[in-house]
Amino acid sequence: MSRAGTLGHEVGLPMATAKPIVFVVDDDLSVRESLELLIDTEGWQSKTFACAQEFLDSPRAVVPSCLLLDISLPGLDGLELQKRIAVERTDMPIIFITGYGDVPRTVQAMKAGAVEFLTKPFNDEVLLTAIRQALQRSSSALVQEAEVQELRNRYASLTPRESEVMALVVSGLLNKQVGGELGISEITVKAHRGQVMQKMKANSVADLVKMAGKLHDSAGTVRSGAPPHHAGARHDGLD
Repeated sequence: MSRAGTLGHEVGLPMATAKPIVFVVDDDLSVRESLELLIDTEGWQSKTFACAQEFLDSPRAVVPSCLLLDISLPGLDGLELQKRIAVERTDMPIIFITGYGDVPRTVQAMKAGAVEFLTKPFNDEVLLTAIRQALQRSSSALVQEAEVQELRNRYASLTPRESEVMALVVSGLLNKQVGGELGISEITVKAHRGQVMQKMKANSVADLVKMAGKLHDSAGTVRSGAPPHHAGARHDGLD
């Protein structure tokens, strides 16, 4: 999602293999400079910010990335920034860094999805290992996001009737049953189903069921409002 004043505007297309970016938000200049040097030495891009709002105002680059985030910041603190990112940047893992032990806030951060919590001063190799793992996680998330977006684009090309047919087919109904549900002939159902298979680029109904499942997980339901699939759906006589 891209909104001015939130997480910036999207720049380009998802690029899971592009040069990763490690973002740093810390109000300590010496920490930012030290981390920037370490990150650049590893061949990643570094982008540093002194406060949460500076980060929020920066453009979003859709590449593998992670965030090194100080939990104690002026203004919007690390935990509040984490909440914003959790909604709008699910592909960006967070590694919290702090200058002192704070067990309750650590627990809160980890429960909210932080992948690591390091106390300053931390070992460089421990940090680099955490960054590598976070970037791999981000890359996988971007690939999945791109795949789901492609499915959404295909699904959006269906007519309302085709989406109704798709929902009923993946729920396990035979062509004759689909026709009965929609009040159309079996021949018409077959024609609509053929269009659905072509537009969704599905080689079989089993493929279509998997696609519907991914759409369901990302958006709740297909356009007709009916669940796109259910456990135990029948595929016999459909392929």
